[in-house]
Amino acid sequence: MKRRTWLAAGAGTLVAGFSTGCSLPVIPRRPAPSLDDAQGWVRYANGRYTLWLPRVEMGQNIATGLKQVACEELGVGWDEVIVRLPGTRDFAPVRATVGSDSMASFALPLAQACAALREAVAAGRTRGMLEVPPRPATALRAFAAGAARFVGQAPPLEHGEAIVRGRPLYVADVRRPGMVFGRVLRAPASPELASSLAGMSEAAARSVAGCVAIVRDERLRLGNAEGLGIVARTPRALERVEAALDARWQVAGGFEQADIDAAMDIDRRLQRGALAHTPAADRLDDPHGVWDVDLRFDIPLAAHAAIEPRAAVAEFDAGRSSLQLWVGSQDVFYQRDVMARRFGLDPERITVHAHRVGGAFGGKTLCTVELEAAVLAWAAGAPVKVQWTRAQEFRHGFHRPPSSHRVRVRLREGRIDQWWHAFASSHILFTNAAMPAWMQRFTDFAGDNGVARGAVPPYRARLRRVEFDLVRPPVFCGPWRGLGAGPNNLVIESVIDECARRAAQDAVSFRLQHIDDPRLARVLERAAQQTPRASVPAASVRQGRGVACGIYKAMSYAAVVADVEVDAAGQVRVMRLVCAHDCGRVVNPDQVRAQCEGNLVWGLGMVLHDNLPVAASQVAAATFADAPIPRFTDVPPMQVHLVDGGDAPTGAGETAIVAAAGAIANAIRDATGHRPGRFPVRAADLRASDA
Repeated sequence: MKRRTWLAAGAGTLVAGFSTGCSLPVIPRRPAPSLDDAQGWVRYANGRYTLWLPRVEMGQNIATGLKQVACEELGVGWDEVIVRLPGTRDFAPVRATVGSDSMASFALPLAQACAALREAVAAGRTRGMLEVPPRPATALRAFAAGAARFVGQAPPLEHGEAIVRGRPLYVADVRRPGMVFGRVLRAPASPELASSLAGMSEAAARSVAGCVAIVRDERLRLGNAEGLGIVARTPRALERVEAALDARWQVAGGFEQADIDAAMDIDRRLQRGALAHTPAADRLDDPHGVWDVDLRFDIPLAAHAAIEPRAAVAEFDAGRSSLQLWVGSQDVFYQRDVMARRFGLDPERITVHAHRVGGAFGGKTLCTVELEAAVLAWAAGAPVKVQWTRAQEFRHGFHRPPSSHRVRVRLREGRIDQWWHAFASSHILFTNAAMPAWMQRFTDFAGDNGVARGAVPPYRARLRRVEFDLVRPPVFCGPWRGLGAGPNNLVIESVIDECARRAAQDAVSFRLQHIDDPRLARVLERAAQQTPRASVPAASVRQGRGVACGIYKAMSYAAVVADVEVDAAGQVRVMRLVCAHDCGRVVNPDQVRAQCEGNLVWGLGMVLHDNLPVAASQVAAATFADAPIPRFTDVPPMQVHLVDGGDAPTGAGETAIVAAAGAIANAIRDATGHRPGRFPVRAADLRASDA
């Protein structure tokens, strides 16, 4: 086989070429939006316009942003456009809602379709399909310079009132006639380990009032873990059935946290020689010689921690020849494709209905609870709702992979001369939550662009070498907000800060001397200019300031300044975060600021909270008490300054994560003299640094 037969790495997909009989996962399709697609997104009938949203709404409020573009281009009032969350039968397949690309990829085609529709309606042509001619952004009202009615403003949020009033928006709100409730039980072990049912008290479970079905079906397998389905009339009955069933499991193998740490240990891997993948491959001068900066960083597993546990409702027709599925997924067309494969149905006989998603962050891209609901509905002959518990979210979902980093830098005359960043992490795009080990090994020929994201620093150096190894861990890992950009930039910005200290230079000016991109320099200068010094703290409190900046996916820019205080017990309190952000043309400033604020909180979590514990061969967390996230009391005042230089709109959903964590870590270094290298930062480390 030629390598290109197997891989289309740039698109993050696998293509045909496997032998007949292999059991392959369904691979998500990622079609780029076209003008032909866009004509199906906006429609006119009976004097009203309908926008069929080509993106999943998951709290980023893209429904509001794309409606602003549509209203601006159509030249109509806000209430004249109705936004609909679509099903798979409403328009042609679109790519998953991932990568902060909704404005970058969908705003321009939508505006072009709206322009064509506006002209057709004005000419009295109100029936049939339109041909959408390509037009440059400068020829469109939505992106024209000067005052705008909607673009650049902050109109009422779509779904805003409905959320406040508790109206049904989410898949957990779905009710179907005759609906029953399901759950899939699995061994108390990671699905990466082979596990199977060893015994159960089936007769006792079936005797429970409200029991509908006990289901054993190979399609309930998750990874290497067998699933045992139960269906009951009510959620309370479901609990009683599970208790009476008393399922007993057999698990092959085991692991602890120490096993994951050893597999990721970057120093052990470097002792074996060069790593497999090199995003930057300069040959270094004397790699075994003396380095001016030599630091190690270890970043643990972290959960997506979406507030909404995933759920789905499935309903077959009487002959099981068609399926309706209600989901809270980032990719409704992928859900349809999986169902078609697993049930042998024509995709046209499957309708997947999108719902607003209560947080996803990359974690609701695969087909998990959706397949469970469909299998149980198939077995029960009735509509079935399955909703995961918080413990299932932690134990059966995939997570931010752990990573271990070693960075070495040589300076010459106060400038970076050689940069060497080596790290180990697990697959992100080619996640083990979807790919068997043999298949993942083939993807290793191409590396994993998700792991590599942000690993090459945006700073000038004579020689730069970045290399990494991919490790398949015994827990599921995959896409997490920003993919590798968050951990990689936390490491890079920590090292840059240490280089500035070694060169006895100001952190901002040192960065500016190494930056070639004027947009990155601009956000850094803006953040630094907007941040006056804080007041003098109490004598027992140490105060520090940190700065960091970065580029997300070569399209959006952010810089953050953080102020922290560290008390005598080593407890860190972030006092203020200031962010300058450039994502090109800003369609909705309030929502861009909201996305920045979310990323700032994620950065705070990366440094001070995120740690998903592992013990006894599984993720050990069952509640947020076991895997805490930042609380309101942890979140400081935040200022976000939007820098709009008139460039085309890019992405805001993940950008600020490239700078948020680094700025906080650097502020802790400034306050305590201790360079955080083990995350989350522990109070004991900071107390020791003061000894």
